[in-house]
Amino acid sequence: MLEFFVGDQVFLKVAPMKGVMRFGKKGKFSPRYIGPFHITERIGDVAYRLDLPASMSQIHDVFHVYMLWKYVVNPSQILTNEPIELKTDLIYEEIPVGILLLEVKKLRNKEIPLVKVLWRNQSIEEATWEREDEMRPKYPDLFR
Repeated sequence: MLEFFVGDQVFLKVAPMKGVMRFGKKGKFSPRYIGPFHITERIGDVAYRLDLPASMSQIHDVFHVYMLWKYVVNPSQILTNEPIELKTDLIYEEIPVGILLLEVKKLRNKEIPLVKVLWRNQSIEEATWEREDEMRPKYPDLFR
């Protein structure tokens, strides 16, 4: 059985949900774990209390051992902890910053207008292609 100790650092598992953008990634590229967080208390044999940041105060801080993944400290690795607004069910809504490219995908019988969208807290390499007809009603200010 997996066991942690007080003071260990662990990642917290966030279950992916179809169609929901999590932490700046969409679909299969969304992160499965967030963190690392310190363990502050062991509760029973399989539960642990984590030291969560204030931005995650609406989330209960006790988790089952299967929701945790041990973080092996690597001094050469630099982790930036950007403030992320989480809802109570650990869903993060990403906000588009701008449109980088416009393109029309030509299929056999139709044409689909696409836009390459730059999202908040992402680099240009992580921009995604989205359908223009879906983006325009949600974010009309991007198309001005």
